[in-house]
Amino acid sequence: MSILIIGGGIGGLTTALRLHQAGFEVKVFESVKEVKPLGVGINTLPHSVRVLTNLGLQGILAKNAIETTDLVYFNKFGQQFWTEPRGRFAGYKWPQFSIHRGTLQMILWEEAKRVLGEERLIANHHLARFEQDETGVTAYFTNRETGENSRVETGELLIGADGINSVVRQQLYPNEGPPVYSENVLYRGTTRMKPFLNGSSMAMIGSMQQKMVVYPIDPTPDADGNYLINWVGNLKEGKSRLTARDWNREADKARLVAIYKDWTFDWLDVPAMINGAKAVYEFPMSDRDPLSRWTFGRVTLLGDAAHPMYPIGSNGASQAILDADYLAECLLTSENVVDALEAYDKERVPAAAKVVLQNRAKGPDQIMDMMEERFPQGFTPDEIPHDELGNVMDHYKKIAGFDVQTLNQKK
Repeated sequence: MSILIIGGGIGGLTTALRLHQAGFEVKVFESVKEVKPLGVGINTLPHSVRVLTNLGLQGILAKNAIETTDLVYFNKFGQQFWTEPRGRFAGYKWPQFSIHRGTLQMILWEEAKRVLGEERLIANHHLARFEQDETGVTAYFTNRETGENSRVETGELLIGADGINSVVRQQLYPNEGPPVYSENVLYRGTTRMKPFLNGSSMAMIGSMQQKMVVYPIDPTPDADGNYLINWVGNLKEGKSRLTARDWNREADKARLVAIYKDWTFDWLDVPAMINGAKAVYEFPMSDRDPLSRWTFGRVTLLGDAAHPMYPIGSNGASQAILDADYLAECLLTSENVVDALEAYDKERVPAAAKVVLQNRAKGPDQIMDMMEERFPQGFTPDEIPHDELGNVMDHYKKIAGFDVQTLNQKK
């Protein structure tokens, strides 16, 4: 079976590797002229690391990532109210990794080049449109810089893994409109600094009105013992602040330092961390409404093209990796492409929709708002509702597919 994958991001490349492992012939088409290690930090949770491990990638990930030991929540005063172990430290068979998105992208790209062959990774080819009939799919590509037609390719199946602004999704749902803006703006940066907490912790601070997520993403210190720390500020800014979804929009760092000026704790100096970043980028937190189906005939969606979600619960890339794994299983166990894609839809469409909607409802981070609403001036240790917070965290793990007992039954 020949399979065309549109998009060479984390979801598309994992899909290519997983389908190749399953014995299928794949080609990956990427719009950009040259794939580069862009972005900031990302987390891969144990259910997705299981898939990457089965692709033989756990070793190289471990060399380039931080194995996250624990997740710790604090209020705006720096008071800790929840902590839990993560990954193997929580009893999973597989770790949780915090890594630079660009590093993960290049690990997958180089591995795909090695196992598929460089000729099957085709950059500078932007999908213009596709056609399909009962026997296959025809894809038409253009050069994005010149607008000239560059290639026509046929396959038995086309997978749209081309992100939140997917051309494939737009052709399947031409009247959908733009992504849905949450009225929250994310401010992203990386800073070389001394480690905080135990050096491999992920910290969540504040509430959904004003939040900061902080974690290390590179295991190698510089000559001064500083590590690369990824941080994401989340501010509720309303409808007028931003509407365009652009990863490369540079923000006013001085404004952000002023907003977080009081967040100086004995374990982390947030204003100094922001000020130490070379650049800060702002990005409107957006998603799309869940779809009732991703598949039409021999064409389907995957990853952000299928289910873009708020970056809450560290689950966006992980869900794309789960898509890739389940799609490969369906193609292996079904008699034909159409039956395989129907089985893929039946499982993954509702599963991903639950995560999208749970993230809209603040996911595990709703415990931040619970604590802010009840204790706006801070709390004493005996006031922390541990059982209630734990129930929220456990519920999200089940919704998102990484409940430890269920996951550890898998190979």
